[in-house]
Amino acid sequence: MSGSVAALAFALVGFVFHIASIALATRRMRVRETEMPAPQDAPPVTIIRPVCGIEAFSAETLGSSFALDYPRYELIFCAAQADDPVTAIVDRLIAARPEIPARLLIGDERVSLNPKLNNVVKGWEAARHEWIIMADSNVLMPRDYIQRLKARWRRNTGVVCSVPIASRPTNFWAELECAFLNSFQARWEYAADSVGLGFAQGKSMLLKRGVIARGGGVRALGAEIAEDAALTKLLHAQGLKVHLVDDPFEQPLGRRSAAEIWARQRRWSRLRRLTFPLLFLPELLAGGFFPLLAALVFAAGADLNPAAVAVPFLGLWFGAEAALARNAGWHWSIRMPVACLIRDALLPLLWIDAWLGSSFVWRGTEMRPGEPAQETVAF
Repeated sequence: MSGSVAALAFALVGFVFHIASIALATRRMRVRETEMPAPQDAPPVTIIRPVCGIEAFSAETLGSSFALDYPRYELIFCAAQADDPVTAIVDRLIAARPEIPARLLIGDERVSLNPKLNNVVKGWEAARHEWIIMADSNVLMPRDYIQRLKARWRRNTGVVCSVPIASRPTNFWAELECAFLNSFQARWEYAADSVGLGFAQGKSMLLKRGVIARGGGVRALGAEIAEDAALTKLLHAQGLKVHLVDDPFEQPLGRRSAAEIWARQRRWSRLRRLTFPLLFLPELLAGGFFPLLAALVFAAGADLNPAAVAVPFLGLWFGAEAALARNAGWHWSIRMPVACLIRDALLPLLWIDAWLGSSFVWRGTEMRPGEPAQETVAF
């Protein structure tokens, strides 16, 4: 087989996998026109939300916790430091809705290198109910948030998660974050979940206390630097599955900087490489960079105009992503194809960088897996 034919075959295989992942993700999307009602005999649920610092939409996302259409639930907010400015928002929200059982717990029990886990341990132990949800502070909860999570629970379920769906970007770099989170990461996670290869995503997690107790308790999630990676392994050891909610929840962004995007993607890449190195290996080929490069090699070998190959290839590649985003109701604008092109150019660099080191910055603190953290703060 000549080099140009091999390059064409590689480009076509990459394109087929790209379209297949989009088809699997599209099949899983269940955009709801109406809210899911909660049965009056629904079991009570505890929602634990770690907080640290104020983000652009903190008041809205935290406030959404108090507007859920569910008969019995309690809220536990966890902050590592009493002087964290976000505690004033939490206190104000609790005071405004006294009919909702809600508490703010302060303290930082250093049970692991993971600052988020250190922050939520106290909330887990204070939870009154068997069903527990752990949700990051930047998750925007719809009124039927609990029902949508519980609708995916099956007999073999160990956790139901939601991937973060980026929304409301107000500058180009925030749109780049949409390109990473939505039609790339969420797509591949839904594709994996569709074929039974789901893994936990810590943004929103519905759990049962008994399942975690059988795996060694909440402190066992400190076995890995990322609590969701530790949870995935804990559940697999019990023969249980990770399932994703059919209609994932928003994470409103506001503004982002290029440095923030790189730091966040670098952290996540290094965490995936540290916790699941074999699964991380094929990520190098997950984006469009190498299939496009192969298509250009074929064009050169076939004496074709490179633009005549690259333009339709990119149009089909990103057009399929646009169709997925439109179908799922995710953000898509005229600038998104450029954002996706930059994303796919960055993916090989992030993959290489992940193998060059293990440290990363987490909420302003440099984390060095295998070494004690110099300072622990909430996620």
